[in-house]
Amino acid sequence: MKIRAAVLEEFAKPLVVQDVELQGPQRGEVLVRLVACGVCHTDMYTASGVDPSGYAPTVLGHEGAGVVEAVGEGVTSLAVGDHVVTLFSPQCRECVHCVSDKTNICLAIREEQGKGHLPDGTTRLSRIGDGGEPIRHFMGTSTFAEATVMPEIALAKVDPEAPLDRACLFACGLSTGLGAAMNTAKVEAGSFVVVFGAGMVGLGAVAGARLQGAERIVCVDLSADRLELAKGQGATDVMVGGPDAVDEILEMTGGFGADYTFEATGNVKVMQQAVEAARMGWGLCTVTGVAGKGETLDVIPRYLITGRRVAGSSFGGVKGRDQVPQLVDRYMAGDIDVDAFISHRITLDEVNKGFDLMHAADGIRSVIEFA
Repeated sequence: MKIRAAVLEEFAKPLVVQDVELQGPQRGEVLVRLVACGVCHTDMYTASGVDPSGYAPTVLGHEGAGVVEAVGEGVTSLAVGDHVVTLFSPQCRECVHCVSDKTNICLAIREEQGKGHLPDGTTRLSRIGDGGEPIRHFMGTSTFAEATVMPEIALAKVDPEAPLDRACLFACGLSTGLGAAMNTAKVEAGSFVVVFGAGMVGLGAVAGARLQGAERIVCVDLSADRLELAKGQGATDVMVGGPDAVDEILEMTGGFGADYTFEATGNVKVMQQAVEAARMGWGLCTVTGVAGKGETLDVIPRYLITGRRVAGSSFGGVKGRDQVPQLVDRYMAGDIDVDAFISHRITLDEVNKGFDLMHAADGIRSVIEFA
């Protein structure tokens, strides 16, 4: 079938929206007609060329939601008409990682997914015409397109009443932030929390800390507008970031530091601050930001030998097929204000505008709406 899609042809160049060929689903695969897709920092990161694992040509996009249009042989958990959220982090429910409660990083298709392929090592995307050049799948999803074909294990079935233009945000950024607080750090009720960064992931971490019952939640950012949004997600205090942020946090905590800190900027200097602002003895710093190519985190060892801990978090520790539907249900119950995150609604043809808005730090999330 012929579809419109946004293709990364060359790094550091605008995406090219064009017609491409999409083959139907093979065994274990599902055809999804996209309804909405968020424009995430990870898409821009890869498009810029600084992602060491990036590849082209590829159809970008991974924060999608849509409706199942066809299923391949052997698919049992999904049917035509189901509403789904796409998962760059699949869940086969069978591998050693999926059956463990210690990680959410499924091993089933990870190697081929990292090459831009589906599990059988091929792609369903290609140029129009005889012998069309293959186009790789981005993160196994490729949702900057009218439709996509994905493995059954990389789709989360959600409440059909949930608006898909909101549900799509749970495909990456929002779940990553919520899960960092709820799954990775397991924030305890009554605790003191500091979140560095008030983008989608940071605001999600603020909301997650609130849902966990944190007593005090401080959000640190450079943008006054974003700090106002943090208040709406549950921040009790806000702070303009800068070189004195750690000292200010220590002052707020009687010199001890925060029980939990979260870094959601990708800036290695801010990561260092998040470690240093964690409480001596038991403070946990959870890092969710993606640093630039070749950058390293500089941590003085004494911060660690005095009991502070540092943890990484992939997709917030969320097991996608099981837990994304649960998070969507919490949104539907009124526990999470998703509307506040959507700052711009754009068409597929305006996808590069979504990157421009991100560069300008204009809003939190642009959402592509498909007709």
